[in-house]
Amino acid sequence: MKTHTPGRRRGGVMGFTLIELMVVIAIIGILATIVVPRFMSSVGESKRVAAIAQINVFKTMLTSYKLSFKKYPTSGEGLEALLHTPKGNLLDSDTVPLDPWGNKYSYTCPGSHSDFDIVAYGEDGQPGGDGENADVESWNLNK
Repeated sequence: MKTHTPGRRRGGVMGFTLIELMVVIAIIGILATIVVPRFMSSVGESKRVAAIAQINVFKTMLTSYKLSFKKYPTSGEGLEALLHTPKGNLLDSDTVPLDPWGNKYSYTCPGSHSDFDIVAYGEDGQPGGDGENADVESWNLNK
């Protein structure tokens, strides 16, 4: 006749004690507090890099527009002018892409800093800000 041994389940398989489970959960919690903030800052930086890349595409397409039509689109025409030209769509999509935070890019022509200004206002969608809320500006892309 078999007797029941403490710490063993039927069939001879060991189980976890409550203390072992609590230690594992504590370790996972500590790792999460270290990893998640670093991951989130990487996501914010990748959005900034994506905005810079998109603004550079707009700058190239606006230069192409000027070569074809001898002028940049006005502020009123906006970046949408790149979609509806007599020579066809200058962008690879049917709409002007939103910035990585889901907001429209601000386009001004003539610009205050160059022939035209393009700005993505960051996560808050408002001018100015630091960190995630910092603006990405066409005249200051190396900032």
